[in-house]
Amino acid sequence: MSQEKNEEQHIKRMADMLRQGATLTELACPACASPIFRLRSGGLWCAKCEKKVIIVKEGEDPSKITGSIVLENLEATLLAKIQEIQNKMEHEQNMEELQKLGTVLSGLLENLEKIRKTKRA
Repeated sequence: MSQEKNEEQHIKRMADMLRQGATLTELACPACASPIFRLRSGGLWCAKCEKKVIIVKEGEDPSKITGSIVLENLEATLLAKIQEIQNKMEHEQNMEELQKLGTVLSGLLENLEKIRKTKRA
């Protein structure tokens, strides 16, 4: 894809974000220097990198923030997998397959509980 086409897509994504209620901040992305947007949820987003941006204040431990992001991402992945298993279980007729799915679901739920306990600690 050409540089010009990439730039057009970047501008379109930024315009879409504004239409969706995001606001432009005075901050620039540390990776690409593109403007950073504040989403309606309060999070920061780079439209060019298409990634969440985390601001680490002076004196804060970056590893603590990074660890929190990893746990959030892992929790979201587990929830998506739990949903997938639930969908499969709804349509499955074979009892052996249901038992296998139940075992997988149990493991996913245990891991989800561990992650949530870790986040609270």
